[in-house]
Amino acid sequence: MQELAQAFEALRRFGRKQERTEFCELCKIGLPPEHSHLIELSQHRLLCACDACSLLFYGRADAKYKRVPRDARLLTNFQMSDADWDALLIPINLAFFFQSSQDKRVSAFYPSPAGAAESLLPMEAWQRIVQCNPSLGEMERDVEALLVNRVGQSRGMAAAEYYIAPIDACYRLVGLIRMHWSGLSGGTEVWQEIGDFFAQLRAQARVETEGIHA
Repeated sequence: MQELAQAFEALRRFGRKQERTEFCELCKIGLPPEHSHLIELSQHRLLCACDACSLLFYGRADAKYKRVPRDARLLTNFQMSDADWDALLIPINLAFFFQSSQDKRVSAFYPSPAGAAESLLPMEAWQRIVQCNPSLGEMERDVEALLVNRVGQSRGMAAAEYYIAPIDACYRLVGLIRMHWSGLSGGTEVWQEIGDFFAQLRAQARVETEGIHA
């Protein structure tokens, strides 16, 4: 699948340590380690961009590229039961979901030692979750995703976490897992990397609370 191949390419770029200066892929200016990204809509490919170039595509519905937002939101009142999660048919307790404007559907991916794996999403199960959580209807297509972390909950160690996160952050997480995974269970290093990723995301995210919906 072309979209999955593009995701793998993004993971190779975002998961590895930076050994050289990166450049804006539009104007070729040098970039700092923390910089903006664009999505090429036709290929769902991530591009590095300077702030000036990324702003050229902000809010433009007819553009070839779409600017990836920088902010994440922590959904503190998110409604999802274990049954709701099981109905999504995700084989692990970590996944992200985004709506593709090109494919006209919601895509679901989960990290694996080989990279991002796509799960076929039962739409009835997804629509139930959207009905209970109206903030999902406000996600910007292609560039924002629902990022779900139920790892701690499944182990009885921490509550589940739900974020509306920039799509590049989701790819970065998968890249970290791919790079640091070892053995059958992943090893100590990869779980430390996952914990550090979510600690940083939690510290940077804006807390969003909404009422409970039946």
